[in-house]
Amino acid sequence: MSQAADATTTERARRHPRPAGPPAPEALPLELAELVTDPDTRIVVCCGAGGVGKTTTSAALAMAAAEAGRTVVVLTIDPARRLAQSLGLVELDNEPRRVDLPDSTGARGELHAMMLDMKRTFDDIVVAHSTPERAEQIFENPFYQTLSSSFAGTQEYMAMEKLGQLRAGDRWDLIVVDTPPSRSALDFLDAPNRMSRFLDGTMIRLLTAPSRTGFRIASAGFVFFSRIISKILGGQLLRDISAFVAALDTMFGGFRERATATYELLRRPGTWFVVVATPEPDALREASYFVDRLSTEQMPLAGLVLNRTHPPTTTALSATRADGAAEEVLEAGGEGAELAAGALRVHAERMALATREQHLADRFTSAHPEVAVRTVPAAAGDVHDLDGLRGMADALTGPDGDTPTGVPRRRILPARRR
Repeated sequence: MSQAADATTTERARRHPRPAGPPAPEALPLELAELVTDPDTRIVVCCGAGGVGKTTTSAALAMAAAEAGRTVVVLTIDPARRLAQSLGLVELDNEPRRVDLPDSTGARGELHAMMLDMKRTFDDIVVAHSTPERAEQIFENPFYQTLSSSFAGTQEYMAMEKLGQLRAGDRWDLIVVDTPPSRSALDFLDAPNRMSRFLDGTMIRLLTAPSRTGFRIASAGFVFFSRIISKILGGQLLRDISAFVAALDTMFGGFRERATATYELLRRPGTWFVVVATPEPDALREASYFVDRLSTEQMPLAGLVLNRTHPPTTTALSATRADGAAEEVLEAGGEGAELAAGALRVHAERMALATREQHLADRFTSAHPEVAVRTVPAAAGDVHDLDGLRGMADALTGPDGDTPTGVPRRRILPARRR
């Protein structure tokens, strides 16, 4: 939503407040401090729409866990460079880099960060599961060069591979995964099935039939098939695909098995999904999609982080009363009247915005009463350094009732009395 449209909506809400309806169901508290410090928690996957602060949420949770004494790595699949910048690193690559946490944090553990490089991950798999000669053949194949860098679905599968590699070792107490934006964030859940469909597809089976069955490549059926496909794809591309498949044939089973093993890992105890959204209709619609999808896949959901909310500094004065008081102050006149009236109107606008955001949050809770919620107030500016992450971590992991206004962190405004 544009700033102009948002301002218009806020002004409309201030002048025409929603009539009081029946109280919405109370959201459950999301205790993220317990989640990231629990030794049994080994993987946390943050997912959500684009632009909701998912990357900073992932990094802040990882920082909180490291400060509590855990050895943590945060893996971002989002190609944006925000994570490196906020962690004080020049760049991130396919290997974990240690983050130097300030002494003031009293960190007892370690924080590392990395960004998925899907081509390098694919290259590492080829090297690990083939001979040097076979690996060289694969690397030089034009079809492989396209597949490993830009083919649809490769990023999600390589994310699954990298997560499996990180979890297979004993180095990390906790792995925090920052997924790509929008609904593609959950595409890596489909990686095992996609890989199976790809490997079991008609074209792949025909291309590998000579090596698997001993038939000569010049058999009548294959010649007929290749002529048709050559007209569609071009003869050179067909030869590249055939050579690639033949070189990779012995690795097919390993691809499928590892992806399936990682998929099952995401469903086992020790893994938690955290959905991140902002108090906007589109973002919360995406959050509902994630919640439903995770439920369908029987994935463990920790709850919803409602980021960038706008709680008022006090909840004792409603928007309507603040507007009325501003008018009275201006009518009375006197020194500082305009300044006081302006402050009251700012508060009225803030209360109207908070009311709108709480209404959206209540609608989500009504649809998903079993989902725990943690609200995080909007920062004054972008989170671009370790101090900003420290503040975000405090908001994410602080006690539910420890706020300046006493409103629980699962809400933006106090609950209406029943």
